[in-house]
Amino acid sequence: MISFVIPAWNEEANLPRTLRSVHEAAGAAGEPYEIVVADDGSEDRTGEVAAALGARVVRVAHRQIAATRNSGARAALGDVLVFVDADTAIDAEVLRGELDALRAGAVGGGAGVRFDGRVPLYARILTRALCVAFRRLGYACGCFVFSTRAAFDAAGGFDETMFGGEEIEISRAIARHGRFVVLRACVLSSGRKMRTHSALEILGTLLRIGIRGKRGVRRREGMELWYGERRPDPEAAS
Repeated sequence: MISFVIPAWNEEANLPRTLRSVHEAAGAAGEPYEIVVADDGSEDRTGEVAAALGARVVRVAHRQIAATRNSGARAALGDVLVFVDADTAIDAEVLRGELDALRAGAVGGGAGVRFDGRVPLYARILTRALCVAFRRLGYACGCFVFSTRAAFDAAGGFDETMFGGEEIEISRAIARHGRFVVLRACVLSSGRKMRTHSALEILGTLLRIGIRGKRGVRRREGMELWYGERRPDPEAAS
C-alpha cells in the first residue's frame, strides 16, 4: 500500500487541491493507498477539511516540518511512503514514474517542481537552476519525497534537528541504502512565498543558509520564510 503523508499547518485553503490530486493520481495508478494528514497545531479548519476529503488526520504540535513528517510516517500503514506538502499537487505521471522507479529497484527519490500562478522572473530562473542542480546531485525538492518504508526507517527518518534543508539530508540518508532517483516529471507547488516575500528576503535567507550551512537551519529563528507569520497570497485558492 502507498501511504501519502501530508504535513499541514493552517492549510485549509490549499489542502483540497492537494488531496484531490492525490486521489486522482492514486486512482489512475490502481494501487491501494491511504492519505495521512499530520495536522501540526493548525488554528483553522485544516483537520476538518482533511477528514472530509478522505484523509486520516494525525494531530501533533511540533511546528517543525521534519518532526511532523516523521509523526505522519509513524502513523502510516503503507510499505511505500510519499511525502507531499499541503500546498502541492501531484499527477498520474509523477506517481507512475515513482512506482516504475521503485519496481526497477530504486528505494527512494523526488521530482522536479514548478510553481502555480504568477511568480517573479528571478524566481522562475532560480527554480529551474535548482531543479537541474538537485537532479544532478540526487536531491529531492522538499515538497515531494518518496521512499520505501524499509529505506526510510533505515535512514532514521527526517532530521528533527533541522528547520529547513531536511529534504537534502533525507535524500543523502536514503541513498546510503539504495538507488535514489529524481524524476523529470514535476509536481505543482504553491508560488505564494515568491508572491508574498521580496527578492531581498528570499535571496537573503538562501544566501545566509548557504554560507552557514547546517548551523543556519538548526534554529527556528531566521527561518521566517517557513515558520513566520503567513502573509495573504494575492492568488490564494478559493
